[in-house]
Amino acid sequence: QVQLVESGGDSVQTGGSLRLSCAASGNTARVSCMGWFRQGSSDEREGIAIVLPNGATTYCADSVKGRFTVSRDNDKNTLSLQMNNLKPDDTAMYYCAAYKRTGPLCSKDYRDWGQGTQVTVTS
Repeated sequence: QVQLVESGGDSVQTGGSLRLSCAASGNTARVSCMGWFRQGSSDEREGIAIVLPNGATTYCADSVKGRFTVSRDNDKNTLSLQMNNLKPDDTAMYYCAAYKRTGPLCSKDYRDWGQGTQVTVTS
């Protein structure tokens, strides 16, 4: 099994920055794509950025493009999200996802989740 632990969430003012980290442990060899998602006031989880096994970004949400940067370190089994120029609309629980190698590449039906880390952006 693969365990995911997110960290770095905090409360910051508008325009501030945060860096989130996702640490994968366990059977990390089974991890394919990885990604960051967030869930705000609604029950829907929004995709932020998804990266391929080699770290190349395969998806980036328009709402964060130019402000957020995702990076993957396969040696350390971590996925980071650098968030700059934060806005109140960025307030959400941020989740890390690890896609299973047993499924199609970056398939939403083959992924596991961490417990999330809270990001709050105040005016």
